[in-house]
Amino acid sequence: MQLVVGRIGRPHGVRGDVTVEVRTDEPELRFAVGASIRTDPADRGPLVVEGRRWHKGMLLLSFAGVADRDVAAELRGTMLVIDSDEVVPSDDPDEFHDHELIGLTVETVSGEPVGEVSDVLHHGQDLLVVRRSGADEVLIPFVKALVPDVDVAGGRLVVDPPEGLL
Repeated sequence: MQLVVGRIGRPHGVRGDVTVEVRTDEPELRFAVGASIRTDPADRGPLVVEGRRWHKGMLLLSFAGVADRDVAAELRGTMLVIDSDEVVPSDDPDEFHDHELIGLTVETVSGEPVGEVSDVLHHGQDLLVVRRSGADEVLIPFVKALVPDVDVAGGRLVVDPPEGLL
């Protein structure tokens, strides 16, 4: 599964630098000088990081072969992606990456099937989007009280929903 780690924004200056909207907790690792980064759309990459610096809280990158503002402008909106296999699992047993949760089977504490996690939303509070039989979906707050057990290896997640949630 591809994970977005950044999105190329507007050009910065005349030498081909671009702004990058960072979407990773590890920008120093993902955007290290010399790193080759895949893109979406794929035909715009891979891009090799030639230079990296922070300017007023914004990450600026320069890529090999992108030497002027016009070429940099053509990259605007390009997503920078990695494969989910490149992400090191967390040592914290209560911390999960979105891609680890998507696809897990959801059941209640009594063993009743609920559906499957189809997405994870981050809107102030993490929410699991659970696709139920048919086309309906339910949002479940991803908190220990409602989701007491997450078994990534076993492919399942247990929920203890209050009355009316499902």
